[in-house]
Amino acid sequence: MRQAQPAAERVPVTAQDTARRLRLAPPVIATAFATALGITVLVLAVALVPLAILARQNPDTNGGETLLVLPFAAVGFVLARRRPGNPLGWLLLAVATCFLLSNDSGFYAAAIYRLGHHLPLGLVALVLYELWGPALGVLLMVILLFPDGWPPPGPWRKAALAYSAVVVLFEIALVTATLGAVIGHRVRLDGFDGLAAIDHPTGWFAVAQALFGIAGVPALACVMARQVLTWRRSSGERRRQLKWLASGAIVAGICLILSLLPSGSTAPAARLLSNVLLIGVAALPVSIGVAILKYRLYDIDRIISRTLAYALVTGLLVGMYAGLVLLATRVLSVDSPVAVAASTLAAAAVFNPLRRRVQRAVDRRFNRARYDADQTVTAFAARLKDAVDLDSVQADLAGIVQQALEPDHVSLWISPPD
Repeated sequence: MRQAQPAAERVPVTAQDTARRLRLAPPVIATAFATALGITVLVLAVALVPLAILARQNPDTNGGETLLVLPFAAVGFVLARRRPGNPLGWLLLAVATCFLLSNDSGFYAAAIYRLGHHLPLGLVALVLYELWGPALGVLLMVILLFPDGWPPPGPWRKAALAYSAVVVLFEIALVTATLGAVIGHRVRLDGFDGLAAIDHPTGWFAVAQALFGIAGVPALACVMARQVLTWRRSSGERRRQLKWLASGAIVAGICLILSLLPSGSTAPAARLLSNVLLIGVAALPVSIGVAILKYRLYDIDRIISRTLAYALVTGLLVGMYAGLVLLATRVLSVDSPVAVAASTLAAAAVFNPLRRRVQRAVDRRFNRARYDADQTVTAFAARLKDAVDLDSVQADLAGIVQQALEPDHVSLWISPPD
């Protein structure tokens, strides 16, 4: 019979032990749960079409939001299956589920309270519509806990717990305000199928919403400070993971801001442009997935340099094209079709030379390893033209490979002439 371990020899359970146990959970259960959540997200996305028809609204009304949510769901599904012990995959799936539930519930509530359809669960639809608030809070938590999914001990863990409490209290306040509006017969929907009492709060809820909004500013600053400090103290693999996160966040932020510019217009072209720009927000979940799965992790410097290079080239070509068109039409009085054609040919002619110059300048600043390697290989190729001694060429080639690529071992095999 196995004897019980003495109390003096028992080791206390720590947070790291808890995380390790979660990572050792049966993979079959995690895979089944992730698959169920993935199917739920797909069903909610497909349900937008019949619910929009029921509410007599254009299904494209929330098309941009759906395009925004599905990449989060896809990356969360992959992470939950491949890294079930990392909470970030499950949190991304939760973000997608909450946003889609909010959109579906908005259409359902519009069918009941705006069109007068006698359908059940109207109060539930109004409550579920307010899930967009916790979804935003969980998304900020994903960035705070990146890349391990667990806050470090000390002040950061206390800050994460405090932020979680704020998100929960905000959702409780939303549900309470929704119930108060229904009980007081003040159910009036705004243009986004949400309660007008929530968008234009009064009384205690106005104070609570202001307090939660004020709390969001230090929360955002805390998230940015934590990742900046982690980046400064890290090196190697962890620093490249944070580079992926920063790159994805910058691209997603720019695309989100640009998508809001034409969103106020009712023109179909403006709506389409806004939805297309929203696709760029997928850079954030994709970068998170790449960093956690460590897939092509070491390509980040090359991607950053190429992105900067092509962005600069595009800006320079657009400026040159507009300047040539204005010069030809306003100063030289050339016909517009001829001016446009000549400007297009001029921009095409300078594209490759300009791209090479800009790429070299960007590599010299942001991708120094590749720039130094290219310079080394170019110098070796110039020396190789005048080389006649095979032994010296072998030694020179081995030295160049060692300098440019820094491998652990270099060996050279030469095929015999026959």
